[in-house]
Amino acid sequence: MNSIADMGGMDGYGPINPEANEPVFHAEWERRCFALFLPSAAAVGYGVDEFRHGMESLPPSHYLNSSYYEHWLGAYEKIFAERGVFTTEELNARIAQIKAEEKQNA
Repeated sequence: MNSIADMGGMDGYGPINPEANEPVFHAEWERRCFALFLPSAAAVGYGVDEFRHGMESLPPSHYLNSSYYEHWLGAYEKIFAERGVFTTEELNARIAQIKAEEKQNA
């Protein structure tokens, strides 16, 4: 299967410029996203292959314009919605609520 994640060796995407002294996590939410993997995999019942497929099935434009842990979030969203942990509507409502609270607190 070829996907947006299978870009190794392709031309035209510019140089890879690794960040000097790059931290493992750039923000606290990334640390939490990483920590969610094992307990959620055990509770929901998915494995590494399904998780990777979740990341690789993101729309190409989103995949290319998002960070590593945003790919993880996309995989969680896909798997959790498919498994009935929450609905897309519930997720969107919660995101809207968080954004409204952030705007109110700004």
